[in-house]
Amino acid sequence: MTSPQPSPASRPQNPDDAALFDAVAAEHATIYGYGFVSAHSFPDVNELVSDSLNNHRDLREAAIAMLSARSVTPPIAAVGYQLPMPVANATDAATLAVRMEEDDAVAWRAVLEQVKTAQDRDFAVKALTGCAVRAARWRQVLHAWPVTTAFPGGSEQA
Repeated sequence: MTSPQPSPASRPQNPDDAALFDAVAAEHATIYGYGFVSAHSFPDVNELVSDSLNNHRDLREAAIAMLSARSVTPPIAAVGYQLPMPVANATDAATLAVRMEEDDAVAWRAVLEQVKTAQDRDFAVKALTGCAVRAARWRQVLHAWPVTTAFPGGSEQA
């Protein structure tokens, strides 16, 4: 999902704060995108849509609180975002959901690679794992194989 880039002055210079800042920006975009997923999904996946959206809202709010505790101003959600693909039906919606979960996994893996405290690493691992599980659930909806990836958020091959 393409989001407007924050001005360089607003993004923190500290690598762990910057990664967390970027993850919040990714969560803003994903929350927006799930509105399209919801609008085009069949009722049999309503619970998955709702759970996914709520998980991302919780992640975003927790990450915003972490940034605020560090006296870092979190990114503000954009009015809108450019979807990475057109969404016209339930298959497109599920494909978008997989893509958003994969994109967020990249953001949370970057947080994991940058943070220095055990508490921050624990939070990033849980966020990354959640993205991987949700992506797998959406791949099941698509009947895609393989359902999981060996290294979520990375470009490594199994």
